[in-house]
Amino acid sequence: MTTFETTQPAWDKIAPGYDKTNTPTQMWLGNESLRRAGLLPNMRFLDVAAGSGALSIPAARIGAQVVATDQSPVMLDLLNRRAREEGLSIETRVMDGHALEFDANSFDIAGSQFGVMLFPDMPKGISEMARVVRSGGRVLMNVYGDPNKIEFFSFFVNAIQTVRRDFTGPPMDPPPLPFQLREPERLRIELAAAGLTDIKIETITETTEFRTGKELWDWIIWSNPIAEEVLGALNLRGNEREIIQQTLEKLVRKRASGSRAAALTNPINIGIGVKP
Repeated sequence: MTTFETTQPAWDKIAPGYDKTNTPTQMWLGNESLRRAGLLPNMRFLDVAAGSGALSIPAARIGAQVVATDQSPVMLDLLNRRAREEGLSIETRVMDGHALEFDANSFDIAGSQFGVMLFPDMPKGISEMARVVRSGGRVLMNVYGDPNKIEFFSFFVNAIQTVRRDFTGPPMDPPPLPFQLREPERLRIELAAAGLTDIKIETITETTEFRTGKELWDWIIWSNPIAEEVLGALNLRGNEREIIQQTLEKLVRKRASGSRAAALTNPINIGIGVKP
């Protein structure tokens, strides 16, 4: 059984929650990165592992000709719904990003936001993006930076420690898939290995606001299947899951400190390379 076949059901399962929590909060990042990549109206743009549109929707708003691919048909159905609600035209195709079903030199820009970074064979995913862009075209990668500086991650770890004092987070050697490109230099190396040149790496700060601990809990749990895998490995008993949620509520309330919401920050590495 392929990775595509084993992971698709997990992403289908979390898609409605992901669309509700993650997609709307991450469109700002999508727009910022597309501006840096130089996306213009009428350019052909490919979004790989698009989810429900945090990168595709901003690209279509710019006026690009957008093709969005993902292994999850449920994600793409939700993306299509978002596009219809805004009167945007986006072509969607269920596809394994490890083996894109497009001819070489088909797009002006290929991008991925928190998608290809999760691939078991991440270098293959980047090389496929490079293959399908034209000469002079660009590849865009938005990935998480240093997990030690990701506040929603540290809140989650701290909350779990109320029931598992020795828990320090998932093992980092090798790093979990969401953090395999956490070092800007590693991202640069992978873009270069795909044959890209004129590579630019920029680390920016993303800020996400949470009004309650429940909002933060949902955002983390629906962000990708790995969160539930971490919780499952802990063999939580009785009301320990509820205790974790209660602790998140306290942490969020403390950070908000009387404000409407708690603002949590995290570093994002934006990598852009040009195909010779």
